[in-house]
This record gives sequence, structure tokens and C-alpha cells, in this order.
Amino acid sequence: MTLNRRMMLAGGACGFGSLATQAMAAETLSSNALPGLLAKPHHAPKAKRVIFLFMQGGVSQVDSFDYKSELQRRDGERMPFDDAREFAKTGKRGSEQRLMKSPWKFNQYGQTGKHVSDLFPKTAQHVDDLCFLHGMHTDGVAHGPATLFLHCGSTNFIRPSMGSWVYYALGTENRDLPGFVSIAPSIGNGGPRNYGSSFLPTRFQGTPIGQAGSETLGINHLEPKNFGDDRRQQQLSLIDSLNHSQMQRRQQASEEFQAMNDSFKLAWRMQQVAPDVLNLKSETQATRDLYGLDNPNTRSYGERCLLARRLVESGVRFVQVNYGDNSANPAWDQHSNLPKHETHARAVDQPIAGLLADLKQRGLLEDTIVWWGGEFGRTPYSQNNGTGRDHNPGGFTVWVAGGGFQPGTSYGQTDEFGAKSIQGKVHMHDLHATVMHQLGINHEALTYRYAGRDFRLTDVYGRVVHEVI
Repeated sequence: MTLNRRMMLAGGACGFGSLATQAMAAETLSSNALPGLLAKPHHAPKAKRVIFLFMQGGVSQVDSFDYKSELQRRDGERMPFDDAREFAKTGKRGSEQRLMKSPWKFNQYGQTGKHVSDLFPKTAQHVDDLCFLHGMHTDGVAHGPATLFLHCGSTNFIRPSMGSWVYYALGTENRDLPGFVSIAPSIGNGGPRNYGSSFLPTRFQGTPIGQAGSETLGINHLEPKNFGDDRRQQQLSLIDSLNHSQMQRRQQASEEFQAMNDSFKLAWRMQQVAPDVLNLKSETQATRDLYGLDNPNTRSYGERCLLARRLVESGVRFVQVNYGDNSANPAWDQHSNLPKHETHARAVDQPIAGLLADLKQRGLLEDTIVWWGGEFGRTPYSQNNGTGRDHNPGGFTVWVAGGGFQPGTSYGQTDEFGAKSIQGKVHMHDLHATVMHQLGINHEALTYRYAGRDFRLTDVYGRVVHEVI
């Protein structure tokens, strides 16, 4: 087939995208903020932004922040648990399981006297700033469904991620950077769906920086090379013209073309500011020490946490800081080797404590929500009478800090062994609703019409947990 000039340009318009990330011209706006759907929040917000510290795989609550003296006392006893799952590895429902105490010692910290295990001694120094939710429960017993539910409010359907909903509602404080960033995300257990926009306009999807298993935190082709300003202006005009021509010709795909065009423009604007934001070498030695950047055990997650602080300080609305990998059994998933929890805790404890201290001393913690947690917890009994713990969506702990949450608070509780939430129960839908409430968003009012119905992050569920705000 012979290609004429028109056919070549039509087919190659999208191919110019790789050039566009190196060559775009800025647009002039009266404000550097980029508003979202809401002209103003539904109600007065207590927070402006979120940093979500995602502990992939499920941290054991009874080995970290949910101390159970009865579990310690009755270690080794066998008793039935209704949550034992026939299709998992723990045995048949209602079968007897062997209680397993925590191998780590718990100590009391702060004015609140909060019990924290030796896994998190540095985070423990900040307990008076934290709000613990001990009555968490969620949907999904396997990593894939539970991780999707944590991020998107659904275990199987393709839905927008929470970061995309927030970005859609509130926009960004800095139009020169993405409004939603996921640092070192995993390719498994939902992969890009965990920071995707689904049926929301494409521009509200998250921007990944780095990936799980990699030590590199950067964006390819961010800094333009061998292109002067005049050449870049010419490329902008050409690409913009081609894309608008395509949008006019293909009305059904106009939204996709517009999103692509917007991403090109954002890519150019990022070239002006993102290199400085990503440059961790500009930080002082004191800051490096705070995050543990010179310690090989803490450097990786320390860099991610420091980058999160730099991003929110620069106006990014929602930043997720992932700790995990790309394996079938992610990070904290210790079915047969619970002591491995210590390796992971040592990698994240100092960086998390450093982030909390840094945000507080900079005056950012007051209007920034820091949210720590995984997709579920773990059982208080051993799996297959071994040395690990199975998944537990029925009772686990997360904590939040800043953003108008009550500091030094412990809300809700699990039973005497830490197996099930029994009081002050908070479903994942409730946590989503509460975080959005603190951002000034009514989770019931923020909807998007798609396929003939109005969708929202919390589906038809969720309550704001006023007891912790």
C-alpha cells in the first residue's frame, strides 16, 4: 500500500508523543493551580493532601500495633476459629488452630502509653501524633481482590482508584506536576488499576514514578536534550495541530485525544519543575540522616518517603508511597516465616518516622493526611501449625496522622486474640469516606455517571467516622 502525506501524518500523530515529552511549550494561566470538578469543597476541609504509605501484603496487627496480652499468655493453645478458610491454607472452617504469640516485645510509648512492638521503635516515638484504627475490616481474602478494594472500593470490577477520585474532585495545587503520583507501584495484584482512573477522564489517572523492585526513582526523558526553545515551540505547534485535527475527525475518540494532548502539555511543564523536585541530592545531611538515606537498609524507602514530602510540598494532591515487590507473595505476606516481618519493618520504620517528623517541623502535617496500612491484617494463630500467619480481612489496624484526625487516639478493637473486629468497627468503605470528608469531599455527593448509573468510590456504602476527627 502506498502512503501519501495525509495518511502518514494521520497515522503518525500519536507517534509524536515520544517527542512531546521532550518538547512542549507552556501555557499561561493566572493561577498555577488546576481546579477539579468542585469549584469549592462540599464543606470546609481539614486537609489539602494525602500521603498513603501502602504496606503491600498485610502487616500483622498483633505483631505491630495491636497488643494482646491474652494471646501472649495462651500461646500454643488450640481453639476453633470461625474465620479459618477452607480454600486457603489454614484448614476447614471452624477447625482448631494453634495460637501463636508475637515473637516481638511490646513497650509503651508517649503520653498515651500506647503499646507498640519492637518492630517499629522509631514510629513509636510519634504515637502521640497518630490515630490508630484497630477495628478495621475489609472485603477480599486474597491479595488481588483486597488490594483492589483498598485502592478502588471494589474487589473485581474496574473502578477508579481513590487517588483519581480525589484528583478529579479537587484538582491539583500545582498544574506543572501531576495531581496524583504512585511511587514504586507493583505490577501485580491490580497493577496499574491501583492508580488508574477507569471511566473517569483519563487525565486523572496516577503517574507512576519508579516501580517495585527497582531502586531508581525517576521519569524517563524528563530533561530535554539537543532541543532549543525555538525547536520545541515548533514541535508543540505541530503536535497540537495534528491532535486537534484528529479530534475533529474522530469525534468518538475525542476524549482520548484530548487526554493525550493534555498529557503532552503536562510533560512539557514537568520538564521545567520536576527535575528539581526529584533531585534528592539538594537536601541537607540532617534531612538525609532523618530519613536514613545513608543506611543501605533504609535508603530505598527513605528516598520514597522524602520524595513524597517534596511532591506534596510542591502541590501534588495525592501521593502513594508503596513498599512491596512484584512477586506472587508480596512483601509482608509471611505465611510460613513470620520473622521476615522484621526485615521489612527495619526497612520502613526510620523513613516513616522521618517523614512524620519532617512534615511536622515544616508545618505540613497539620493539613496533610498520612495514612499507613495494608490491604488486610493477619491471623493470631499459626498457619498449618507452622511459623507464619494467614490473611485476615476480619480485623486489623491502620493509622492516620495529621489532616484533622485526633492525635494520640486509639479507636475500635479486635477480640482478645486480635482475630476479629468487635467494637468501633471501621470498614474500608468507611475509611475512604472519612479521608475524603477531611479533604472537604462528601463521598455520597461525589459521583460520576457511567453506563447509565451514578458511581462513587464507596458504592452505596460508607460512613464518616466522626469519632476520630
